[in-house]
Amino acid sequence: MSGLRTSLYQKHVDLKSKIVDFAGWDMPVQYTSVKEEVLAVRQGAGVFDVSHMGEFFVEGPEAETFVDHLVTNNIIEAPIGKAIYSPLCRENGTVIDDLIVYKLAPARILICVNASNIDKDFNWMKSQVKNFNVKLTNQSADYSLLALQGPKSESILKSIIKSLPELEYYSVAPSQWQDQSYILARTGYTGEDGYEIFGNHQMISKLWDELMKQGVTPCGLAARDVLRLEVGYPLYGHELNDEITPLDAALAWTVKLNKKSFIGLEALKDYKPRFKTVKFILEKGIPREGYPVLNEAGEEIGTVTSGTMSVVLNKGVAMARVKLDKFNSQQNFFIGIRQNTYTATYTTKAFVQGGHK
Repeated sequence: MSGLRTSLYQKHVDLKSKIVDFAGWDMPVQYTSVKEEVLAVRQGAGVFDVSHMGEFFVEGPEAETFVDHLVTNNIIEAPIGKAIYSPLCRENGTVIDDLIVYKLAPARILICVNASNIDKDFNWMKSQVKNFNVKLTNQSADYSLLALQGPKSESILKSIIKSLPELEYYSVAPSQWQDQSYILARTGYTGEDGYEIFGNHQMISKLWDELMKQGVTPCGLAARDVLRLEVGYPLYGHELNDEITPLDAALAWTVKLNKKSFIGLEALKDYKPRFKTVKFILEKGIPREGYPVLNEAGEEIGTVTSGTMSVVLNKGVAMARVKLDKFNSQQNFFIGIRQNTYTATYTTKAFVQGGHK
């Protein structure tokens, strides 16, 4: 491996994790088994090093106005201390990335973006600052980030950080621990209760050690992918990409067309979706990205965007992008796996019901 490394890289090596390249980073894909790590998060607590993610700060009197202009979701009306999930779009409505906006203070906003899109996102945002009275900075190199996830997350974190802020789901608060400033968010991408903790490298390293002492299970990217797929969360590069809009990707709820303006509003206002993002369960066979989705006439109507064997269900689960004009929810569906086709049951619900607050 010769990629970028997080501040916790040596700890992953010491724990004998399997390291793989992910978006140019040497990251732990698993420590023990994916099954063990997934169940730790569903039943207890697991921790992920997600320090490869990007952190941008928008500061200044027009911080809220600028970010509201950038993204499709409503930032202005959200209270201070709120976290907001949103796509970031071009003028033509296609998705640059999906991200989370954290409203830290009236004139200070944190935007957390996907690791693979840090430069692309920052350059785009920088090009949009123009006449807004804000300062936009990329502080990704200054922050490490832990995702502590699972039903026991709160009690474990409170035993380490005695002054832990009380937070509702999808909210955020700047805080202090051992004279170090950090940002605590009650967010995550597993569907379970938990936190994402942004801090300097030294503080996050210390917190990782404390979590290990508490018996928290270290988890890799493979478990994280299974967890997010079990609860039906999209992932950039899979359900989302540069070619489609949020309306093609089951994200209409994040596109506030009644907002006065945002980049992509004009295109999305009259946009007729070409695709539908759907979920399938398979009793037999493991669906994988790129496998074809077929209707009962054997016609290829779409493609699997994410697929795996669900640890909780012990069944194959898939998210897929299908052509809207070819989709009929009353029909039978099949997924082509190598030389065979397997029955796929269409579902509108999450495969697994997460336990977030």
